[in-house]
Amino acid sequence: MPATDSSTATGGARGEVVLDVDNLHVSFPTDDGLVTAVRGVSYQLRRGESLGIVGESGSGKSVTSSAIMGLLPKTAQITGSVKLMGSEMLGLTDAQISPIRGRKISMIFQDPLTSLNPVYTVGFQLAEAIQVHHKDVKKKEARARAIDLLQTVGIPNPEQRVDSYPHELSGGMRQRIVIAIAMANNPDVIIADEPTTALDVTVQAQVLEALEAARNEVNAAMVLITHDLGVIAGHTDRVLVMYAGKPVEVGTVDDIFYRPRMPYSLGLVGSLPRMDEARGRRLTPVNGTPPSMLNLPPSCPFAPRCPMAQDICHETEPDLLQVGEGHVSACHFAEQLEGKRPQDVFIHANYEDMDVDHTVEGEGR
Repeated sequence: MPATDSSTATGGARGEVVLDVDNLHVSFPTDDGLVTAVRGVSYQLRRGESLGIVGESGSGKSVTSSAIMGLLPKTAQITGSVKLMGSEMLGLTDAQISPIRGRKISMIFQDPLTSLNPVYTVGFQLAEAIQVHHKDVKKKEARARAIDLLQTVGIPNPEQRVDSYPHELSGGMRQRIVIAIAMANNPDVIIADEPTTALDVTVQAQVLEALEAARNEVNAAMVLITHDLGVIAGHTDRVLVMYAGKPVEVGTVDDIFYRPRMPYSLGLVGSLPRMDEARGRRLTPVNGTPPSMLNLPPSCPFAPRCPMAQDICHETEPDLLQVGEGHVSACHFAEQLEGKRPQDVFIHANYEDMDVDHTVEGEGR
C-alpha cells in the first residue's frame, strides 16, 4: 500500500505520528528459494494510540516487528521505510540503533524467560536498562526508579521483590517485570509481541492491566501483536489483519468486529466465542492452512480457503482499497460482504460434506 493510502487508511487523529511504516518488505534466502515473509506492510501510529495486529501463525506479524526493531539476521533482505519520530530506522547499524532501542522504542516478547537473565536480580536488570541510556543516573537512583516501576506494573511488595531472581517469580510477575523494563526510559513506542499467550485468563488480565498502566504512564503508542481477538477488542483502537505477509484489512475495532469486509477477517471473528450470540451456535472456523511463503502465485493467497472465491480470485491478488472511512479491505468482493455474518459465509462451506445437524439452538441453518 503506498504512503498516501497509509495515512488515510490507517492513520489516527490523536497526536503526532511517532511510527511510520511504509511499504515494508522482508525476505529470507533459503536453499529452496526466497521466502517473502512480509509483503508491503504500511501503517502510521500516533502518540497515545494502540494498534492491534492479528493473524494466524506465519502471517508475518512478528517478522514485521523484528524488522522495525532491527532484530532480524543479516541475511534478511529488507526494503521500504520505518521512521521513528521522523528518523529512518532501516539501514542503521547495530551500534547506531542500540541507543534507540529501549529508549525511544521498546519491545515486549512472548516468553519473559528469554528476556530476563537468570543470574541477575530483577532490580539489577531494571536499573541496568535505565543506566545504559542515562550514564549520569547513580546506582541508588536507578534502584529507586526500579522500585517505582515494579509498583506501577502491579508487583506486590516491590521493595522486597526488587532483589528477587526471575525464577523466584511466577510467569505473570515475570511478564510484568519485562513490561517494567520496556517502560523504564519513557519510550515513544512500545511493541508487545504476544505478551499474554502463555498465561492463564486471570493472569492475562493482570498483565494486560499492567501494560495499559505502563502505556498511560509514559503516554506511549503501542503495537499489540496477538492472535487473541478478545485481547484486541479490549485494548486497541485500530486493528490491522495480516494474511500471507500482507495487510488484508485495516479499520477500527468496531469495523473489524461488526463490519468486516474481507472473508478472512470474517472467519477470524466467527471463530471467536461470543456472549451476545444465540446459545448453542456453532463456531465458524476457517478450514485449511496458510500458504507457503515460497514462490507465492499472483492470485489471492486466501482463495484456496475462501468460500466466496471465484475465477478472478485465482488469477489476481486484490489491492487494499477503501470500503469506509478509515476502513480498507483487500477483497474482490468486499462490497458483497456488507452486513454479512460469519455463518452466512462459512457454515455451509465447513459442514456441507459432513454428516452433522446444521441446525443450532436459536437459529436455522
